[in-house]
Amino acid sequence: MKLLTPSLRRSWKVYDWILLALLLSAGVWTSRVALSEMWRIGMGREEQSYILLAPLISAWLFWLRRSRLPSMRVEFNLVGPSIVFIGWLLNYFGLQRDIEIASHTGAMLVLLGCVMSMTGIGIVRKFSPAILALFFLIPIPGSIRQLIAIPLQDIATNVTQIVLELIGVPAFRVGQVLVINNEPVAVGEACSGLRMILAFGVVVYAFAFSMPLRTSTRIVLLGISPLVAVICNVVRLIPTSVFFGYGSVDQAQVFHDLAGWVMIPIALVILVGILRLIRWLELPVMAFRLAMR
Repeated sequence: MKLLTPSLRRSWKVYDWILLALLLSAGVWTSRVALSEMWRIGMGREEQSYILLAPLISAWLFWLRRSRLPSMRVEFNLVGPSIVFIGWLLNYFGLQRDIEIASHTGAMLVLLGCVMSMTGIGIVRKFSPAILALFFLIPIPGSIRQLIAIPLQDIATNVTQIVLELIGVPAFRVGQVLVINNEPVAVGEACSGLRMILAFGVVVYAFAFSMPLRTSTRIVLLGISPLVAVICNVVRLIPTSVFFGYGSVDQAQVFHDLAGWVMIPIALVILVGILRLIRWLELPVMAFRLAMR
């Protein structure tokens, strides 16, 4: 236990920041293959585009807690190097065995360990929401995405068909395809809602940790976010299906893309409404201030 005790705890000097920058540079260079792959996946796979939000959300949550920085001290320790070593092993193992989640997780642990080598666990205690947000950079493996996407496709197709028939639009289902006005509309494959759920989950995480909410309230918001995202996706699918069935493909595609951007702010409005409902029920919502002073 004594080995894990910081050997030095003092205020930051200029050369400490230089050393931290050198450590992070070495960490980035060591993990460059995995990091570049994560960026490529975020840029190239539509359902994984939420990855690009992670650095922005992390920076935002860090900025909200910036008043905690003066209490941070230099703490040289063995915890950080241990995490670097574990991360390097994971990264190496993942690259050798072509296991993406291992190499990606290892890369993030290497960077975290580089910072903790000079700050100890204090950085985790004070900025844990911002640090956890960076782990959204890790792409979800394809096998897990399929487990989520297939049920979502069934839900999207079934509910859209039911609602269309209720409002008087004839539609019948063939697998994951709805036939409207003799036009096949692949709502299940094109709009399963996976992309919206993942992106919305990241946004809700930022929303929940941007406010001094109770832990129970944050859990409720994070837990209900997939359901809200599915509801918003079905709301988008109904007019989109009508456009595909009775309009031109180009018009339908434009509407589909624009509606996707609109759904996230609408979903956030729904979450704010849920918070107001909890307050109206006189249940505790807020817990503490965001930043220590």
